Amino acid sequence: MQLIECVPNFSEGNDLNIIRQITDEIEKVEGVRLLNVDPGKATNRTVVTMVGEPARVIEAAFNCIKKAGELIDMSKHKGEHPRMGATDVCPLIPIANISMEETAAYAQQLAKRVGEELKIPVYLYEAAQPNKERSNLSVIRAGEYEGFFKKIKEPQWKPDFGPAEFDAKRGGTVIGARDFLVAYNVNLNTTSTRRANAIAFDVREAGRNIDVDGKKVNQPGTLKSVKAIGWFIEEYGVAQISMNLTNINVTPVHIAFDEVCTRATARGVRVTGSELVGLIPLKAMLDAGKYFLQKQKRSTGVSEKELIKIAIKSMGLDELGPFKPEERIIEYMLADKANSRLVNMKLTDFADETASESPAPGGGSISAYVGALGISLGTMVANLSSHKKGWDDRWKEFSDWAEKGEYYKNELIRLVDADTLAFNKIMQAFGLPKATEEEKKARKQAIQEATKFAIEIPFRVMETAYESMAVIKQMVIEGNPNSVTDAGVGALCARSAVIGACMNVRINATGYDDKVFVNDIVTRAKAIEAKAIALEAEIVGLVNAKIGV
Repeated sequence: MQLIECVPNFSEGNDLNIIRQITDEIEKVEGVRLLNVDPGKATNRTVVTMVGEPARVIEAAFNCIKKAGELIDMSKHKGEHPRMGATDVCPLIPIANISMEETAAYAQQLAKRVGEELKIPVYLYEAAQPNKERSNLSVIRAGEYEGFFKKIKEPQWKPDFGPAEFDAKRGGTVIGARDFLVAYNVNLNTTSTRRANAIAFDVREAGRNIDVDGKKVNQPGTLKSVKAIGWFIEEYGVAQISMNLTNINVTPVHIAFDEVCTRATARGVRVTGSELVGLIPLKAMLDAGKYFLQKQKRSTGVSEKELIKIAIKSMGLDELGPFKPEERIIEYMLADKANSRLVNMKLTDFADETASESPAPGGGSISAYVGALGISLGTMVANLSSHKKGWDDRWKEFSDWAEKGEYYKNELIRLVDADTLAFNKIMQAFGLPKATEEEKKARKQAIQEATKFAIEIPFRVMETAYESMAVIKQMVIEGNPNSVTDAGVGALCARSAVIGACMNVRINATGYDDKVFVNDIVTRAKAIEAKAIALEAEIVGLVNAKIGV
């Protein structure tokens, strides 16, 4: 499935009734998911995030642009953020299985429809704009709403679509396609917009113009792919550095935060926290958590939840209000909760579900979970070793092992539900109609596809559990000697996971017709099983030697 994200910015941040009427238009379109609504009182602006298949997102975007034009009167609008229309900007972002070129074509399609059907002046920007001299949003928006009455009459600023007459009520709209952008504000312990702007000019890529021998010379800022301005937010009573991070692979959020801290301190100003506007990718938060742990020389091989917590606290993302990861991280918003039903249960509920008369979760899911517990023990030893007194010079070594352990643990936890879903696919396939020859053929094909999936999932459990034993073995040899038996128990769990999953590979293989595939995967499964049994015996021998009694 192709997925795009759309992040329209509406020039209303105070009237919740108006905001709700606009977002209602999005929720009316089937297949489009409204992920986030982020109103700002001082900016008088609401950033909305939706995601879905391109054609459906285009329909939802058109409907909410139309509704915003009906409800918002730009002639009465006041706000701290630069703006030029009721729907100020509407970017499309490729998320899955779609290129930037395809996304740009959808943006052009939306812009054409808005211009022609709604009679709103529309400008294209970023990847959707073929004329690169007018592809930069800040250049298009220069002069803002008040300046466009004159600007729109200039030949070089004729809209790409819609009338070349500025609409006093609705203003103009900018529609484009761009990479994922993080809107991020850093809070300062000052009310001075002038000082905030000075720091913004220090860090933004465009920098500032300085006088050198009577000539204006550009002095670039310290951060690439960053746009920034300073402003005072009356709602909070502080000044902020408002940044757009246009490529977080070039300048991640944590680097932007730290650099603003450095530049603010140099100007006698303190950073007190920060604020995320809209959503952020999971990787950005995990990278931030690891970055701040590394600065402390602490192990980064901790849970996803802990890394996010470290990132929130380190950057003060909760200073102005609660930061709820489930509402701010894009992957969490898109996650299908049905795919993690088992692992989100309490331990007692999971045990009860396993013991019930329901055939799932069965041996495959339990094998995956036993494997997850095994590598969790190995990862625990790595983390304890990383923080062991007197081993300070080895913290990075054990941190790296802990990160590997976390990877295996997360993969095995994912496979707990995947194995049960695989079983359910087989049951669904057997339930398909078989009244006609065509239905029988379709049913048989569905059963075979589901059976192959049900073979591959426990095989992946085997591979992962066996690979995790390398971490466990190393922790027995090099890790904190006080925890050697914990690693030993981890080895027993990993071995059990491999053997149990191998049983599932073999039993499921009996129902699959492609015997070449069956012979190959069963042969490989038995080889992994034999290696896991041998490795477990070696690890247990090492543990017993260290115990010594």
